[in-house]
Amino acid sequence: MKLFKTTLLIIMTLTLMTTMAVAGGSYKSDKKDIVDTAVAAGSFGTLATALEAAGLIDTLKGDGPFTVFAPTDEAFAKLPEGTVESLLKPENKDKLTAILTYHVVAGKVYAKQVVDLSSATTVEGSDIAIEVKDGKVILDGNSTVTKTDIKTSNGVIHVIDAVLMP
Repeated sequence: MKLFKTTLLIIMTLTLMTTMAVAGGSYKSDKKDIVDTAVAAGSFGTLATALEAAGLIDTLKGDGPFTVFAPTDEAFAKLPEGTVESLLKPENKDKLTAILTYHVVAGKVYAKQVVDLSSATTVEGSDIAIEVKDGKVILDGNSTVTKTDIKTSNGVIHVIDAVLMP
């Protein structure tokens, strides 16, 4: 009888934990945060370097939730030559911070919500223009969302192909 009760208790606990995880409850999963997810992807090295230079790593590792429109290394490479190097200088930290926080929206905004928006207010304070054209989400008229809904422990990442400028 004791074995039966113990087994039943284990099953009930696992069922509750699974239900909470699926329902978005407070059960802590082993998912990585936004920064760790981006670094692990391998295509956001420039973004990670910029976040570190701007002092934003701890913020994006925090509770959030955040939605990040994350430019790839290729997106940063599209900027005029010398732009990234200039922005990474300590004297340009405020400008870099403004650019990076322009890529972040408070809360979790999934793709199904983004397509219904015409704009979104960023952590930087300005609005990103959003339009859907030929089935693609375009931000500020020049950056295409190439991958959506990368779930992290503290938010969601949407990959973009150009750096946004406030």
